[in-house]
Amino acid sequence: MTSDRLTFALEAGLDLPQEGPVLVLGAPGDAVLDALPQDRCTLVQPSFPDHAALARRGWDMAQAPEGPFAAALVFVPRARELAEARIAQACAAAKGGLVIVDGQKTDGVESLLRAVRDRVPLLGQVSKAHGRVFWFAATDAFADWARGPVQLANGMWTAPGSFSADGEDPGTTLLLAALPAKLGATVADLGAGWGALAAGVIPRETIGALHLVEADQAALDCARRNLPDPRVQFHWADATTWTPPALLDAVVMNPPFHTGRAADPGLGQTFIAAAARVLKPSGQLWLVANRHLPYESTLAERFRTVEEVAGDTRFKILHATRPAR
Repeated sequence: MTSDRLTFALEAGLDLPQEGPVLVLGAPGDAVLDALPQDRCTLVQPSFPDHAALARRGWDMAQAPEGPFAAALVFVPRARELAEARIAQACAAAKGGLVIVDGQKTDGVESLLRAVRDRVPLLGQVSKAHGRVFWFAATDAFADWARGPVQLANGMWTAPGSFSADGEDPGTTLLLAALPAKLGATVADLGAGWGALAAGVIPRETIGALHLVEADQAALDCARRNLPDPRVQFHWADATTWTPPALLDAVVMNPPFHTGRAADPGLGQTFIAAAARVLKPSGQLWLVANRHLPYESTLAERFRTVEEVAGDTRFKILHATRPAR
């Protein structure tokens, strides 16, 4: 459960408008939002698991803000460029209103506060639970922070805050070099991001359907631009719970292993379990992982055969076949 800094800020002087709609950008699924007027709030959360969790709690969810709003609350993400983009988005949506920023110190809220204070006067701030809330009047002073998709030199599009937004991850490059010419007719890329791995897979003529499963809506929107091939199907979903139309011949993936600043091998292990669940009895999994991550035992539990087929000092390419039901 995230900290209730917002209630503390309201008790310390934050004056939330008594009328008008309120925009909430990037709230975690377990965010404490008791201090907000739920009937006046619209939440935008591009991460599918958080979006689904908030919707289950009864919050009004939207794909994009449709203002104007009396106030906008920004939850600070880990990626600095994405945090700045959300502040610009909040200012544009709440013109003449109030912008509130809530973040953890470990996610860079202190440096973000300094950057904001260099441009506009703050109306107030509080510090609590290893984080900070600050607020200011919406302004066009942050228009240059507005960021959308960026096209790389190779023509591919990426989004601020997405994994490997500056270009293809070296682990993905290594995995593509190890993949066989034939993967089967139906393939899925779990945690597909903006489509770097899928772009290297789709040229195979044997593929009839390639499912891209990605929780980050912005990254998936980029993948749609990057992969216009009609064989590609896009799924905004949690890869660990997604179910395909039918069991698959193969899964390829470069699974995430961070839920916060610290590495969490458990996340990649849930991706492995998901792959075993969606594959045919004869199906195969190809994945790349940082060499230190302990995936082999989970693979041995979920598949009958497991081998490392390639790698270097940083990464390992693991191939697993015949999922155990």
